[in-house]
Amino acid sequence: MKLVAFDFDGTLSDSEMTVLLGKRREAAAEMAEITERAMNDEIGYAESLRERARLLAGLEVEAAEEAYDEVELRPGAADLIARLNDYGHHTAILTGGFERGVRRALEKEGASVDTIVANRLPVEGGRLTGEVEGPLVEGTKDRELERLAADLGVKMERTIAVGDGANDLPMLEVAGFAVGFVPKDAVRPVCDAVVESMRGLGELFEERGVLRPK
Repeated sequence: MKLVAFDFDGTLSDSEMTVLLGKRREAAAEMAEITERAMNDEIGYAESLRERARLLAGLEVEAAEEAYDEVELRPGAADLIARLNDYGHHTAILTGGFERGVRRALEKEGASVDTIVANRLPVEGGRLTGEVEGPLVEGTKDRELERLAADLGVKMERTIAVGDGANDLPMLEVAGFAVGFVPKDAVRPVCDAVVESMRGLGELFEERGVLRPK
């Protein structure tokens, strides 16, 4: 068994949750600009996440749920996850994004992973508070990957991390095999391999014996 950990926004999904939420507050452009700076390692991820959450203060829960409904997996992602699960690997999503959006996207495709580590947007009086909480606000993905590997009894050399942005750098650096999924320039140097699609990722896993060829 291997532990295969995916980023979500920009990797398993081409949706960006904070931008979808920001549209409901007419702040999508500002959200996208902050997100891009964070993914290029131009601003600290925790700082960027808090800035984006503040822009959502006062958003009604119903509007937030509509945004989560728009989150989708990339074509081929559900099939690849199912193949990894069937092969006996432990699949995980480690994301600074929000658990409700992740679960909604998986449910729409009938997909499931073994572990989700994600953040949450607190609600008070039926509206978002403008705060953000969860293990991946200040916490980092390397720590979560190492913790999960230890809990499962999987050696780090048997872990695989797949991500695209600067907040994925910590887990890519400690994983046994690091895959960049259309990675930002700041991420490419730490990647053992780079892919451009879910099909390409599946073929890479087949080449490395992680999956049987179809």
